[in-house]
Amino acid sequence: MNTMADLMFKHVALIGLGLIGSSLGHVIRREGLAGHISGHARSAETRRMAVELDLVDTVHETAADAVRDADLVIVCVPVGACGEVAAEIGPHLKAGTIVTDVGSVKARVIETMAPHMPDNVHFVGGHPIAGTEQSGPASGFAALFEGRWCILTPNGSTDPQACDRLEAFWLACGSSVERMDPEHHDLVLAITSHVPHLIAYNIVGTAADLEEVTKSEVIKYSAAGFRDFTRIAASDPVMWRDVFLNNREAVLEMLGRFTEDLTALQRAVRRGDGEGLQELFTRTRAIRRSIIDAGQDEPVPDFGRRGDI
Repeated sequence: MNTMADLMFKHVALIGLGLIGSSLGHVIRREGLAGHISGHARSAETRRMAVELDLVDTVHETAADAVRDADLVIVCVPVGACGEVAAEIGPHLKAGTIVTDVGSVKARVIETMAPHMPDNVHFVGGHPIAGTEQSGPASGFAALFEGRWCILTPNGSTDPQACDRLEAFWLACGSSVERMDPEHHDLVLAITSHVPHLIAYNIVGTAADLEEVTKSEVIKYSAAGFRDFTRIAASDPVMWRDVFLNNREAVLEMLGRFTEDLTALQRAVRRGDGEGLQELFTRTRAIRRSIIDAGQDEPVPDFGRRGDI
């Protein structure tokens, strides 16, 4: 149980009850981070499940009702919907409320949300770098944020105490916290998350469109590489559509660099440049080892599917 009572919140409102929102509900319960949890989801079925799963104390049909009297509001919706949510909840926020989000795009989200925030409210962009390919209220679990990074993107006008309280909250959820400029965050995530997802969607689509190979063969003979691409490509399509549309500049820049490197790799294969290929594979293998050493994955092949070859 978290003993930092002075940093806990009387009332936390979760706007959006998918994977991130439901996981927050679980961990807030487990760590005693709030006296009351309210929630909102557009779907009546999601609201029903949120109560059934004990994710929230009260569930509301509108985001405006969910945020009334909240000390901390966490917007857990696709990044393309953040501006609309901010416009709805802005007039109903009490003075001193901290508002944050969980989107993997920060510059555009801040641009769309900040204008709707009253002057007496503290808005701090946030991004917990945690997730699975699952979605919906039943997909959440309290340990989702443990050992993962959460990036906060305050600006020059952000209240330092509000940012410190939000950092303490994420630390209590099990995350490590880093503060970063929004534009730099978007560039980093473009290469570490957004472009890999785009490549996964593309390669799975390419396999599905091959005329020389039947769809049944693609499924039946999926080797580990393709199988793991399909895991990434199973992620929420609405969420990822919004990510690419709202981080297009950084994604296009990283795609340009990737395309150049892919062309060089294509040339090495065509020329039979075994030495060049081995040099690249050796260098990239070291990156994988660094990720394991940093505690961001297990040293187990095939994404932890023990015994599954």
